[in-house]
Amino acid sequence: MEDLEVRSAAKDDIADIVAMLADDPLGARRESPDDLTPYLAALERLSGDPHQHLMVAVREGRVVGTLQLTIIPGLSRRGSTRSIIEGVRVHADERGSGLGTHLIEWAISESRRQGCQLVQLTSDVTRTDAHRFYERLGFEATHVGFKLPL
Repeated sequence: MEDLEVRSAAKDDIADIVAMLADDPLGARRESPDDLTPYLAALERLSGDPHQHLMVAVREGRVVGTLQLTIIPGLSRRGSTRSIIEGVRVHADERGSGLGTHLIEWAISESRRQGCQLVQLTSDVTRTDAHRFYERLGFEATHVGFKLPL
């Protein structure tokens, strides 16, 4: 992964990020690569929050992966800080290359650097390949998640 740069996402990266978010059966139903306006507004909100880290992996000038890392201070677990990994995507032609592992390892390392005692993530129940991937990296499926669309 020597030729890979992991850096904060910029405005010029949004089209590539959204294309990766939309490149699967779930994302195809909920993402809109043809209108980047809401994504650019979201990037502006994220960029203004020091607890939010929207990252891209870049190889040879091309965005090939992304994730969002959120740092959350809390009271539970004796006032511990935790992180949440969201929106992990790897470009289709990079899957199986170790890039996903590299991104998650970056997120874990950054979480440690920021004093987190726990890293958590969710994955849609239909993403069984992703579940195996996260388990291989040491994550355990310990909770049941719930959502309420608003």
